[in-house]
Amino acid sequence: MIDWPIALSTGCFYRRRITDVLNAIRRAGFLQIEVCSSASHLDYHNMDDVRRAAQQMRFLDLHPVSLHAPFAAGIDITSLDSTTREASVQELLRACEAAALLGCENVVLHPGPEREGRPGEIEFLEHMKNAADSLNRVAERCCEMKVHLLLENMLAHLLFGHVRDMMYLLGEIRTCHVGTCLDTGHAYLAREMDVVIQKLSGHLQMVHVNDNHGDWDAHLPPGEGSIDWPWVLRELRSHHFDGALVLELQGSGSESIEQILERATRGRKYLLSIYHALAD
Repeated sequence: MIDWPIALSTGCFYRRRITDVLNAIRRAGFLQIEVCSSASHLDYHNMDDVRRAAQQMRFLDLHPVSLHAPFAAGIDITSLDSTTREASVQELLRACEAAALLGCENVVLHPGPEREGRPGEIEFLEHMKNAADSLNRVAERCCEMKVHLLLENMLAHLLFGHVRDMMYLLGEIRTCHVGTCLDTGHAYLAREMDVVIQKLSGHLQMVHVNDNHGDWDAHLPPGEGSIDWPWVLRELRSHHFDGALVLELQGSGSESIEQILERATRGRKYLLSIYHALAD
């Protein structure tokens, strides 16, 4: 029998304060969550806010399996500008410290910036070296706080958007063991789901579950796009994956909390139906 926890990323509520949605998430039957680090959702610079969220999660018996580290145009741990690079590293270190205070098991991090294209080879290698140096610093701090660092496969059009780049960076992290998080939507858009699962499998500790139709990163509930989910779950089982499946769904400002949770619940039920079919 498959026994993968199904968690919900609070990123679908990134426009709302985390303390305003935790009760509803728990009532919807979710026992595990991934915490979104959007400033409008949880100000990870404000440790009082972080403590309040942690206290509420403990009261509700909601387990934070991970925190998704911040990613934005201004955060670039690969930057050729040392000031930008150092500020970006410090931003991630603050997020990791908040994750530890929340009691998160993991921090999920995009290893590259939200930047399109690939520069010439010499410049690209400079970015790669800077990323490796920065990631070693972040990984070391995570180890000190007993939080696992997981690198996520990015969209293919972004710098380091190819799984081979991520695997190289994994090999360059010397401070402690770092794992991976598979984003199904990103892998599907890259047209290399099978390759990404195979490449990440030896390090895979978490899966971001979201669907799309192969055209854009829609973050639909599983079963509402074109991904072959029975095949994906069979592949994960064949590679002995034993981590959490985290529903990472799109959140619209026009939807109510209940409407968003209805989509999340629908996605969870769909995954459970595949669990049962694979067990037969």
